[in-house]
Amino acid sequence: MKIVVLAGGISTERDVSLSSGSLIYRCLKERGHQVILLDVFLGYEKEDVGDVFEKELDWAAEIGHVSEESPDIEQIKAQRPDWKKNFFGPNVISICQAADVVFMGLHGENGENGRIQACFDLMGICYTGTDYVSSALCMDKGLAKELFCFHGIPTPQGIRLKKKELELHLEKWRQDQRICAQTGGEIVLPFVVKACNGGSSVGVYMVKQGQEYEKALREAFRYDDEVIVERCIKGREFSVGVMEGRALPVIEIAPKQGFYDYKNKYQAGSTVETCPAEIPDEKTKEMQMWAERVYQVLRLRNYARMDFMMSEAGEIFCLEANTLPGMTPTSLLPQEAAAEGVSFGELCEKIMESALRAGM
Repeated sequence: MKIVVLAGGISTERDVSLSSGSLIYRCLKERGHQVILLDVFLGYEKEDVGDVFEKELDWAAEIGHVSEESPDIEQIKAQRPDWKKNFFGPNVISICQAADVVFMGLHGENGENGRIQACFDLMGICYTGTDYVSSALCMDKGLAKELFCFHGIPTPQGIRLKKKELELHLEKWRQDQRICAQTGGEIVLPFVVKACNGGSSVGVYMVKQGQEYEKALREAFRYDDEVIVERCIKGREFSVGVMEGRALPVIEIAPKQGFYDYKNKYQAGSTVETCPAEIPDEKTKEMQMWAERVYQVLRLRNYARMDFMMSEAGEIFCLEANTLPGMTPTSLLPQEAAAEGVSFGELCEKIMESALRAGM
């Protein structure tokens, strides 16, 4: 089969995408497919792309591990000064059209906001992952939270805040703090501030003390024009993958320090991951049930991963849905599949087979 593994881009999750893409590429090549790893933004510069699947475009070996900090996107953009006229790098579309399927190794805004999927739908390109509508629904955490609430899916209480509302909101916040100081009241902490359309915990900040709030908001607004402020659930963190509507085993995520931020997600040894999670059977079934329900409500297809918190009292809360889960050596979905005896290579094949069936 001719396969393009599409990775890279100019989102804050570029490095994660390249790590996922290179692993998928190597795996599929070992399984006998004709595979190329293609950067959606930088593309393939050579004019002759007719026999590109016969060539050795093996730059995957040059991709390093995911660093502790998100990449310098401005340096990437500088390599294509005219990129605003055409986001796709040279020959990306023509090469993807020549493939049997495009394996989406993208993460963050570029691959998960639905725009690339919409373009591929118009051009008849078969791709893995969900479609453009469900991608957009999941990428907007505020909109997804509203759908959770409407359909009775438990999720932490929170508010959406636009950048233009920031100064007025902060003035009210300071006023509330003054009133609490005068009356002996208190504002319940901690809570979480996060960019509405971010991923990999980029633009996510834990506010444990009142004086941290303003800084957290201003930092989050560096990544997006809208943020979510929500109640912080104290307890244990979990994730549940869903393949074609069926939940996989639950995995527990326990960072050794802090919370499950960008560093803890991608640096080996930073987090203890247990799969299947060591929780009562009824809690496993409940979490899997909610994961499948989220899959339905957000009209997902192919595969996805849902993140959960379980409070100290045993209450389950869905945080968000991920339409293109990480496929790095430390990623969660491959671990969940392995718990059912499905190897990484078999998982990649199943994802592609599902995408091809949907595209028929």
